[in-house]
Amino acid sequence: MSIDIRQATPSDAAAACTVLRRSIEEGCKADHAQQPAILQAWLGNKTLQNVLAWFSSPSNYAVVAERDGELAGLALLTPAGKLALCYVVPEGLRAGVGRRLLEAVEREARSRNISKLHMHSPASASPFFERLGYVNAGKDKACFGLECDFLWKQLDASTPPLCKRFCKCGE
Repeated sequence: MSIDIRQATPSDAAAACTVLRRSIEEGCKADHAQQPAILQAWLGNKTLQNVLAWFSSPSNYAVVAERDGELAGLALLTPAGKLALCYVVPEGLRAGVGRRLLEAVEREARSRNISKLHMHSPASASPFFERLGYVNAGKDKACFGLECDFLWKQLDASTPPLCKRFCKCGE
C-alpha cells in the first residue's frame, strides 16, 4: 500500500468533499457524540462548492493523499500559517496518511517562510498532532460549536520557542 501525496487540483474537489464528510461523520464520532446540531454545523461548510473554492485559491496550499488509487486524505494550509484542514478517511487512520500530509504541508510552509503553524483540532485527533511536535495550548471553541484543542508548532528552529498560548510573552 503506497501513499502518494500531491498538490490538490479542482478536479479533486468532489472526492475530497466525500473524504471530509466521512472523516467527520465516521472518524470523529467521539467528538460530535452524534449530536445532530454539532455534526450538521461541522459539516455545514464541507460542500463541493466550498472545497472547490479552497482548492482553487492561489493563496492556499492544498494536498491530497492517494492510497491504492483512491483519495485517502487531504490537508489545507492558509497563508497565515493555519492548518485549516487535515482529514483522513477512517480506514486510512494509523496507516501513515496523516503523517505524510503534515510533512508535505510543513515543507511548503517552510518554503513560504511561515515559521509557525496553528490549528483547531478535535480532541480525538490532538494526540496524533502532539506526537508530531504540536503543542496543545488548551481548549477553544470552534466556529461550529465543538470544543476543540488549539495546537501550534514552531517550524523555524532558529526562532526561540513561544509560550504555551502562542503569544510572544516569553520573549
